Amino acid sequence: MMLNTNVSEFILIGLTQEPVRKTIVFSLFVLFYMGTLLGNLLIITTIKTSQALESPMYFFLFYLSLSDTCFSTSIAPRTIVDALRKQATISFTECVIQIVSLHFFGCLEILILIQMAVDRYVAICKPLHYMTIMNHQVCGVLVALAWVGSCVHSLVQIFLALSLPFCGPNEIDHYFCDLQPLLKLACSDTYVTNRLLVSNSGTICSVGFILLMASYIVILHSLRHHSAEERRKALSTCVSHIIVVILFFVPCIFIYTHPATTFPIDKMIAVFYTIGTPFLNTLIYTLRNAEVQIAMRNFWRKTFISADKI
Repeated sequence: MMLNTNVSEFILIGLTQEPVRKTIVFSLFVLFYMGTLLGNLLIITTIKTSQALESPMYFFLFYLSLSDTCFSTSIAPRTIVDALRKQATISFTECVIQIVSLHFFGCLEILILIQMAVDRYVAICKPLHYMTIMNHQVCGVLVALAWVGSCVHSLVQIFLALSLPFCGPNEIDHYFCDLQPLLKLACSDTYVTNRLLVSNSGTICSVGFILLMASYIVILHSLRHHSAEERRKALSTCVSHIIVVILFFVPCIFIYTHPATTFPIDKMIAVFYTIGTPFLNTLIYTLRNAEVQIAMRNFWRKTFISADKI
């Protein structure tokens, strides 16, 4: 329910209004979004069809790829269409839905990344008890909790968005709907909403990043007791995860810890974590993971053999 709101739709200013630059934005978003869709679809299909990828790590990777796909989809398709339009408009309802979906799948990705770090900690520091601790039931419960936590976080976003009164103007200086640019349009004091946003989204990003980096420091420190081959394999996996964490969290922390003021660079940073990071994740988890590469080759080999028989 909208409270004291006279605005039924918003105008998205976007990344640029220059025709040539809008064409560049369109091309880049199409390229990265299609790469994200195809890459994650390949990862999801490979994990689901390969018996070699049945460990808990790939169970969590499946949901990370799923959340990446949905997270990118909540932003990219509309941005691609808007780049072709002279004026991009979005209704209040659609704006709220975009905020909710963005934060739901963004929070889900954070929680899945934390669970992947827990999985790696148990695998490296408690190898003899790994399958007992990280059994199918535990993994299922952890993912279910991640979905519940994401629902709670997105409900907070709904409450904050619907509590803002809008009387005009209705131009959002961004290429998608989020609470920070909306706060600039609210015709009331937004100090409390600012603080709630920092304590919610800002804290989730900051605490998640600290927990993840601390866990990987502990993991890397424990590797000194392992053999050279075990260290090499563990380092390869952990480095991939650390790269993903830095690429996703650093931009998010920058954006959601200073909601009282928005800067021109905010939109470019948002491009990086909304469309760039999901695309890079697919490359990181395929190019740096030998098991995934082998499983993908086997998957395509079986697919081509089946097609030839037909």
